[in-house]
Amino acid sequence: MAFVYIRFWRMSVANHKSAIKRHKQSLASNERNRANRTRAKNAAKAVQEHILAQDKEQALQQLRLAVSVLDKAAGKGAIHWKKAARKISRMQRAINAISA
Repeated sequence: MAFVYIRFWRMSVANHKSAIKRHKQSLASNERNRANRTRAKNAAKAVQEHILAQDKEQALQQLRLAVSVLDKAAGKGAIHWKKAARKISRMQRAINAISA
């Protein structure tokens, strides 16, 4: 990772110290945001699997975890807070539609 990073860093930024630093920061934040988005997407997929299987108990359990992950991702700016709210709302409605 370090070797690729340095190579990319040298090729794509200005020569100013502040621009180089800002580019390094942006690469780090991009990596963090990507990890948070992936985590949120996987949490939502886990809920969706249980919804499709009509397993209300497991879906509710997974929803609790997914709400936490989505809210954290939204709080960190990895995804928009309204997108997180929309996903949570849709998953909750789908779970409520499952007849127990």
